[in-house]
Amino acid sequence: MVQNKSTFKAFRVEAVDGNYHGAVKELEFDLLNNDEVLIKVHYSSLNYKDALSASGNKGVTRNYPHTPGIDAVGTIEKSNSDSFDIGEKVIVTSYDLGMNTDGGFAEYIQVPAEWVVRLPDNMTMKEAMIFGTAGLTAGMSVLRLTELIKPEDGKIVVSGATGGVGALSVSILSKLGYSVVAITGKTTEREYLMNLGAKEVLMRNEIENFDKKPLLKTLFAGAIDTVGGTILENIIKSTNSMGVVTCCGNVASPKIDLTVFPFILRGVTLIGIDSQNYPMKYRKIVWNKLAQEWKPEQLDDTCTEIKLEDVQPKIELMLDGKLKGRTVLAMVK
Repeated sequence: MVQNKSTFKAFRVEAVDGNYHGAVKELEFDLLNNDEVLIKVHYSSLNYKDALSASGNKGVTRNYPHTPGIDAVGTIEKSNSDSFDIGEKVIVTSYDLGMNTDGGFAEYIQVPAEWVVRLPDNMTMKEAMIFGTAGLTAGMSVLRLTELIKPEDGKIVVSGATGGVGALSVSILSKLGYSVVAITGKTTEREYLMNLGAKEVLMRNEIENFDKKPLLKTLFAGAIDTVGGTILENIIKSTNSMGVVTCCGNVASPKIDLTVFPFILRGVTLIGIDSQNYPMKYRKIVWNKLAQEWKPEQLDDTCTEIKLEDVQPKIELMLDGKLKGRTVLAMVK
Protein backbone atom coordinates (compact mmCIF):
# COMPACT_ATOMS: atom_id res chain seq x y z
CA MET A 1 0.00 0.00 0.00
CA VAL A 2 1.33 3.46 -0.89
CA GLN A 3 2.24 5.50 2.18
CA ASN A 4 -0.19 8.18 3.28
CA LYS A 5 1.63 9.25 6.44
CA SER A 6 2.97 12.76 6.86
CA THR A 7 6.05 11.68 8.87
CA PHE A 8 8.27 8.63 9.33
CA LYS A 9 10.81 7.39 11.87
CA ALA A 10 14.57 7.63 11.31
CA PHE A 11 17.76 7.27 13.36
CA ARG A 12 18.98 10.85 13.15
CA VAL A 13 22.53 11.91 14.02
CA GLU A 14 22.95 15.48 15.26
CA ALA A 15 25.99 17.57 16.17
CA VAL A 16 25.80 19.37 19.52
CA ASP A 17 28.84 21.36 20.73
CA GLY A 18 31.16 19.23 18.60
CA ASN A 19 29.72 15.93 19.86
CA TYR A 20 27.66 13.56 17.71
CA HIS A 21 24.80 11.42 18.96
CA GLY A 22 21.96 9.59 17.27
CA ALA A 23 18.35 9.08 18.32
CA VAL A 24 15.08 8.06 16.68
CA LYS A 25 13.23 11.11 15.32
CA GLU A 26 10.10 11.83 13.26
CA LEU A 27 10.90 13.31 9.83
CA GLU A 28 8.73 14.76 7.07
CA PHE A 29 8.69 13.41 3.51
CA ASP A 30 10.34 15.39 0.70
CA LEU A 31 8.90 15.86 -2.77
CA LEU A 32 9.92 13.08 -5.17
CA ASN A 33 12.11 14.33 -8.03
CA ASN A 34 12.20 13.02 -11.58
CA ASP A 35 13.78 9.56 -11.91
CA GLU A 36 13.60 9.04 -8.14
CA VAL A 37 11.80 6.35 -6.15
CA LEU A 38 10.46 6.23 -2.61
CA ILE A 39 11.18 2.93 -0.90
CA LYS A 40 9.54 1.57 2.24
CA VAL A 41 12.49 0.04 4.08
CA HIS A 42 11.99 -3.46 5.49
CA TYR A 43 15.59 -4.08 6.58
CA SER A 44 18.87 -2.20 6.75
CA SER A 45 22.27 -3.21 8.15
CA LEU A 46 25.13 -1.72 10.14
CA ASN A 47 28.46 -1.13 8.41
CA TYR A 48 31.72 0.51 9.48
CA LYS A 49 30.93 3.52 7.26
CA ASP A 50 27.66 3.93 9.14
CA ALA A 51 29.54 3.96 12.44
CA LEU A 52 31.92 6.59 11.07
CA SER A 53 29.02 8.68 9.78
CA ALA A 54 27.25 8.42 13.14
CA SER A 55 30.36 9.63 14.95
CA GLY A 56 30.90 12.76 12.83
CA ASN A 57 33.57 11.59 10.40
CA LYS A 58 33.56 14.35 7.76
CA GLY A 59 35.34 12.08 5.29
CA VAL A 60 32.09 10.08 5.16
CA THR A 61 29.37 12.64 5.90
CA ARG A 62 29.83 16.39 5.53
CA ASN A 63 26.56 17.81 6.85
CA TYR A 64 24.39 17.09 9.89
CA PRO A 65 21.67 16.30 10.98
CA HIS A 66 21.95 13.10 8.97
CA THR A 67 20.49 9.60 8.69
CA PRO A 68 23.18 6.89 8.23
CA GLY A 69 22.65 3.51 6.58
CA ILE A 70 24.48 2.58 3.37
CA ASP A 71 22.23 -0.48 2.88
CA ALA A 72 18.48 -0.86 2.50
CA VAL A 73 15.96 -3.34 1.10
CA GLY A 74 12.23 -2.86 0.74
CA THR A 75 9.35 -2.15 -1.61
CA ILE A 76 8.75 0.68 -4.06
CA GLU A 77 6.09 2.99 -2.57
CA LYS A 78 6.22 5.77 -5.16
CA SER A 79 8.04 5.94 -8.48
CA ASN A 80 8.92 8.80 -10.81
CA SER A 81 10.90 6.40 -13.00
CA ASP A 82 9.88 4.15 -15.86
CA SER A 83 12.32 1.52 -14.55
CA PHE A 84 10.36 0.51 -11.43
CA ASP A 85 6.73 -0.06 -10.51
CA ILE A 86 4.99 0.32 -7.15
CA GLY A 87 5.27 -2.83 -5.05
CA GLU A 88 8.51 -4.17 -6.53
CA LYS A 89 11.03 -5.56 -4.04
CA VAL A 90 14.38 -3.80 -4.39
CA ILE A 91 17.87 -3.38 -2.89
CA VAL A 92 19.92 -0.20 -2.56
CA THR A 93 23.54 -0.42 -1.41
CA SER A 94 26.50 2.00 -1.48
CA TYR A 95 26.62 4.85 -4.03
CA ASP A 96 25.96 7.91 -1.82
CA LEU A 97 23.26 6.27 0.32
CA GLY A 98 23.89 6.92 4.02
CA MET A 99 26.88 9.12 3.30
CA ASN A 100 25.64 12.53 2.15
CA THR A 101 22.22 11.20 1.15
CA ASP A 102 19.93 10.16 4.02
CA GLY A 103 20.23 6.42 4.39
CA GLY A 104 18.58 3.18 5.38
CA PHE A 105 18.26 3.71 9.14
CA ALA A 106 14.74 4.97 8.45
CA GLU A 107 11.28 3.71 7.57
CA TYR A 108 11.60 5.27 4.09
CA ILE A 109 14.39 6.29 1.72
CA GLN A 110 14.23 8.47 -1.39
CA VAL A 111 16.93 7.71 -4.01
CA PRO A 112 17.72 7.93 -7.74
CA ALA A 113 16.30 4.95 -9.63
CA GLU A 114 19.76 4.24 -11.11
CA TRP A 115 20.96 3.14 -7.63
CA VAL A 116 18.28 0.45 -7.34
CA VAL A 117 18.58 -3.31 -8.01
CA ARG A 118 15.61 -5.69 -8.04
CA LEU A 119 15.71 -8.28 -5.26
CA PRO A 120 16.79 -11.54 -6.92
CA ASP A 121 14.63 -14.65 -6.86
CA ASN A 122 15.67 -17.11 -4.13
CA MET A 123 16.72 -14.27 -1.79
CA THR A 124 14.67 -12.92 1.10
CA MET A 125 14.82 -9.29 2.18
CA LYS A 126 16.56 -10.25 5.40
CA GLU A 127 19.15 -12.28 3.47
CA ALA A 128 19.77 -9.26 1.23
CA MET A 129 20.74 -7.21 4.28
CA ILE A 130 22.79 -9.98 5.88
CA PHE A 131 24.79 -9.56 2.68
CA GLY A 132 24.36 -5.79 2.17
CA THR A 133 27.38 -3.77 1.07
CA ALA A 134 29.56 -6.22 2.99
CA GLY A 135 28.17 -9.11 0.94
CA LEU A 136 28.44 -7.13 -2.28
CA THR A 137 32.08 -6.33 -1.43
CA ALA A 138 32.81 -9.93 -0.47
CA GLY A 139 31.10 -11.09 -3.68
CA MET A 140 33.09 -8.67 -5.81
CA SER A 141 36.29 -9.89 -4.17
CA VAL A 142 35.37 -13.54 -4.67
CA LEU A 143 34.39 -12.87 -8.30
CA ARG A 144 37.76 -11.29 -9.13
CA LEU A 145 39.78 -13.84 -7.14
CA THR A 146 38.06 -16.95 -8.51
CA GLU A 147 38.49 -15.78 -12.10
CA LEU A 148 42.22 -16.45 -11.69
CA ILE A 149 42.68 -18.82 -8.74
CA LYS A 150 41.10 -22.28 -8.45
CA PRO A 151 40.67 -24.41 -5.29
CA GLU A 152 43.47 -26.76 -6.34
CA ASP A 153 45.93 -23.85 -6.57
CA GLY A 154 46.31 -23.60 -2.80
CA LYS A 155 45.14 -21.83 0.33
CA ILE A 156 43.23 -18.54 0.33
CA VAL A 157 43.77 -16.23 3.29
CA VAL A 158 41.08 -13.79 4.49
CA SER A 159 41.99 -10.95 6.84
CA GLY A 160 39.55 -9.28 9.24
CA ALA A 161 37.69 -12.58 9.13
CA THR A 162 35.19 -11.85 11.93
CA GLY A 163 34.03 -8.63 10.26
CA GLY A 164 31.14 -8.43 7.82
CA VAL A 165 33.15 -8.70 4.58
CA GLY A 166 35.61 -11.17 6.05
CA ALA A 167 33.04 -13.56 7.54
CA LEU A 168 31.01 -13.66 4.33
CA SER A 169 34.18 -14.16 2.25
CA VAL A 170 35.16 -17.13 4.41
CA SER A 171 31.68 -18.65 4.03
CA ILE A 172 31.45 -18.16 0.26
CA LEU A 173 34.97 -19.39 -0.50
CA SER A 174 34.45 -22.43 1.71
CA LYS A 175 31.22 -23.28 -0.12
CA LEU A 176 33.07 -23.02 -3.44
CA GLY A 177 35.61 -25.60 -2.26
CA TYR A 178 38.55 -23.38 -1.33
CA SER A 179 40.81 -24.08 1.65
CA VAL A 180 40.49 -20.89 3.71
CA VAL A 181 42.89 -19.48 6.29
CA ALA A 182 41.13 -16.87 8.47
CA ILE A 183 43.08 -14.04 10.12
CA THR A 184 41.65 -12.52 13.30
CA GLY A 185 42.82 -10.59 16.33
CA LYS A 186 40.15 -12.23 18.50
CA THR A 187 41.44 -15.37 20.22
CA THR A 188 37.92 -16.28 21.35
CA GLU A 189 36.54 -16.54 17.78
CA ARG A 190 38.42 -19.59 16.49
CA GLU A 191 35.39 -21.86 16.77
CA TYR A 192 33.15 -19.26 15.10
CA LEU A 193 35.51 -19.03 12.12
CA MET A 194 35.87 -22.79 11.82
CA ASN A 195 32.07 -23.07 11.81
CA LEU A 196 31.97 -20.58 8.93
CA GLY A 197 34.21 -22.91 6.95
CA ALA A 198 37.79 -21.87 7.70
CA LYS A 199 40.32 -24.71 7.66
CA GLU A 200 42.89 -22.75 9.68
CA VAL A 201 42.89 -19.68 11.92
CA LEU A 202 45.92 -17.36 12.01
CA MET A 203 46.17 -14.76 14.75
CA ARG A 204 46.68 -11.18 13.64
CA ASN A 205 49.84 -10.67 15.72
CA GLU A 206 51.43 -13.68 14.04
CA ILE A 207 51.17 -12.25 10.52
CA GLU A 208 51.96 -8.72 11.72
CA ASN A 209 55.26 -10.01 13.13
CA PHE A 210 56.45 -11.76 9.99
CA ASP A 211 60.02 -10.97 8.90
CA LYS A 212 60.64 -7.53 7.37
CA LYS A 213 62.28 -9.01 4.26
CA PRO A 214 60.94 -7.81 0.88
CA LEU A 215 59.87 -11.39 0.04
CA LEU A 216 58.74 -14.12 2.43
CA LYS A 217 58.16 -17.85 2.24
CA THR A 218 55.13 -18.53 0.05
CA LEU A 219 52.05 -19.55 2.02
CA PHE A 220 48.97 -18.54 0.03
CA ALA A 221 47.65 -18.90 -3.51
CA GLY A 222 45.48 -15.85 -3.01
CA ALA A 223 43.88 -13.53 -0.50
CA ILE A 224 40.96 -11.29 0.33
CA ASP A 225 42.27 -8.45 2.47
CA THR A 226 39.80 -6.23 4.33
CA VAL A 227 42.16 -4.30 6.62
CA GLY A 228 45.22 -2.92 4.77
CA GLY A 229 48.45 -1.95 6.52
CA THR A 230 51.11 -4.40 7.67
CA ILE A 231 48.80 -7.38 7.29
CA LEU A 232 48.27 -6.63 3.60
CA GLU A 233 52.01 -6.08 3.15
CA ASN A 234 52.85 -9.50 4.62
CA ILE A 235 50.08 -11.26 2.72
CA ILE A 236 51.43 -9.90 -0.57
CA LYS A 237 54.99 -10.89 0.37
CA SER A 238 53.77 -14.42 1.25
CA THR A 239 51.68 -15.03 -1.87
CA ASN A 240 52.64 -17.75 -4.36
CA SER A 241 53.89 -17.11 -7.87
CA MET A 242 51.01 -15.81 -10.04
CA GLY A 243 48.85 -15.43 -6.94
CA VAL A 244 46.04 -12.88 -6.58
CA VAL A 245 45.28 -10.54 -3.68
CA THR A 246 42.16 -8.38 -3.50
CA CYS A 247 42.07 -5.30 -1.27
CA CYS A 248 38.88 -3.59 -0.06
CA GLY A 249 39.59 -1.93 3.31
CA ASN A 250 41.95 0.22 5.35
CA VAL A 251 40.79 -0.14 8.96
CA ALA A 252 44.35 -1.08 10.02
CA SER A 253 46.03 1.50 7.79
CA PRO A 254 45.65 3.01 4.31
CA LYS A 255 49.41 2.71 3.81
CA ILE A 256 51.57 -0.22 2.73
CA ASP A 257 55.36 -0.35 2.64
CA LEU A 258 56.52 -2.72 -0.11
CA THR A 259 59.14 -3.22 -2.78
CA VAL A 260 58.07 -4.19 -6.28
CA PHE A 261 59.60 -7.68 -5.83
CA PRO A 262 56.33 -9.60 -5.17
CA PHE A 263 54.97 -8.19 -8.42
CA ILE A 264 58.02 -8.50 -10.72
CA LEU A 265 59.64 -11.64 -9.26
CA ARG A 266 56.50 -13.65 -8.44
CA GLY A 267 53.93 -12.05 -10.71
CA VAL A 268 51.54 -11.37 -7.83
CA THR A 269 48.42 -9.41 -8.82
CA LEU A 270 46.88 -6.84 -6.46
CA ILE A 271 43.24 -6.01 -7.30
CA GLY A 272 41.43 -3.08 -5.72
CA ILE A 273 37.75 -3.46 -4.88
CA ASP A 274 35.47 -0.40 -5.02
CA SER A 275 31.97 -1.27 -3.83
CA GLN A 276 30.66 2.30 -3.73
CA ASN A 277 30.62 2.91 -7.48
CA TYR A 278 30.68 -0.70 -8.74
CA PRO A 279 29.02 -0.78 -12.20
CA MET A 280 25.37 -1.88 -12.19
CA LYS A 281 26.07 -4.62 -14.76
CA TYR A 282 28.39 -6.39 -12.32
CA ARG A 283 26.24 -5.63 -9.26
CA LYS A 284 23.47 -7.69 -10.84
CA ILE A 285 25.87 -10.56 -11.53
CA VAL A 286 27.12 -10.60 -7.93
CA TRP A 287 23.62 -10.30 -6.39
CA ASN A 288 22.35 -13.20 -8.50
CA LYS A 289 25.31 -15.37 -7.49
CA LEU A 290 24.74 -14.47 -3.83
CA ALA A 291 21.12 -15.54 -4.22
CA GLN A 292 22.07 -18.89 -5.72
CA GLU A 293 25.35 -20.80 -5.83
CA TRP A 294 27.26 -18.50 -3.47
CA LYS A 295 24.66 -18.37 -0.69
CA PRO A 296 26.24 -19.91 2.44
CA GLU A 297 24.15 -22.57 4.13
CA GLN A 298 24.91 -20.98 7.50
CA LEU A 299 24.10 -17.42 6.39
CA ASP A 300 22.04 -16.65 9.52
CA ASP A 301 25.07 -17.57 11.66
CA THR A 302 26.76 -14.35 10.50
CA CYS A 303 23.85 -12.16 11.60
CA THR A 304 22.39 -10.42 14.68
CA GLU A 305 18.98 -8.77 14.25
CA ILE A 306 18.16 -5.52 16.07
CA LYS A 307 15.54 -2.74 16.06
CA LEU A 308 16.03 0.90 15.10
CA GLU A 309 16.12 1.89 18.78
CA ASP A 310 19.12 -0.44 19.34
CA VAL A 311 21.44 1.16 16.78
CA GLN A 312 23.49 3.53 18.99
CA PRO A 313 25.03 0.88 21.33
CA LYS A 314 25.87 -1.33 18.33
CA ILE A 315 27.65 1.60 16.67
CA GLU A 316 29.75 2.06 19.81
CA LEU A 317 30.66 -1.64 19.85
CA MET A 318 31.64 -1.50 16.17
CA LEU A 319 33.90 1.51 16.72
CA ASP A 320 35.54 -0.36 19.62
CA GLY A 321 36.16 -3.39 17.37
CA LYS A 322 33.89 -5.58 19.50
CA LEU A 323 31.19 -6.42 16.94
CA LYS A 324 31.37 -9.61 14.90
CA GLY A 325 29.52 -10.71 11.80
CA ARG A 326 26.59 -8.75 10.43
CA THR A 327 24.06 -6.62 12.31
CA VAL A 328 20.68 -6.29 10.58
CA LEU A 329 18.03 -3.69 11.43
CA ALA A 330 14.44 -4.92 11.14
CA MET A 331 12.31 -1.94 10.14
CA VAL A 332 9.05 -3.81 9.41
CA LYS A 333 7.64 -6.32 11.89
